Amino acid sequence: MFWDKISPVYDLFENVYNHKVYEGTGKKVAELIDSRDDVLECACGTGAITVCIAAKCRKMVATDFAIGMLRQASAKCRKFDNIKFRRADITNIRCRDNRFDKVVAGNVIHLLPDPAKALAEMERVVKPGGKIIIPTYINMSKKSAGLAVKSIEFLGADFKEQFDLETYKDFFRKMGYNDVKYHVVQGRMPCAIAVITKKPNVR
Repeated sequence: MFWDKISPVYDLFENVYNHKVYEGTGKKVAELIDSRDDVLECACGTGAITVCIAAKCRKMVATDFAIGMLRQASAKCRKFDNIKFRRADITNIRCRDNRFDKVVAGNVIHLLPDPAKALAEMERVVKPGGKIIIPTYINMSKKSAGLAVKSIEFLGADFKEQFDLETYKDFFRKMGYNDVKYHVVQGRMPCAIAVITKKPNVR
């Protein structure tokens, strides 16, 4: 599996190419987390965002489909005792409805053949009034895929989508999410963080 193979060098690649954004994204996501939150992180990768969330939240479950990524994330977060690591599929989250205060899925939505299914699952497991937080790298323009994307694709990654900020917003509108807040972490390859609030139950 591609992500298992690349997991030992992924942090090095990101830090060399895009350190400011790679570090800044975790910090920005952590600003959206409260001390009482129970958090689910999908596609945690090597734990760059995980380590920032863990320092803020009450408890979290960090998941990824790639065992290699989970090993890297677990090692990075070993000083925290409020995290459980699990292998999981973002399109089939095995937990009850309305379980988490926040659900985070960083840099994965553009890789999925069925992103609508993933969004539906994340919405299912977050509490009414809770937030779904989706950071995704964006290109500076529609014409430029960026050296990083081309390099990772060359190694074997399969990108289903590439976004600039406007097409990222359009993506969520087409999925039926019209009240989305956005934060952008600027840098060599910026990261747009989409924040969706699940509507409270109406009685």
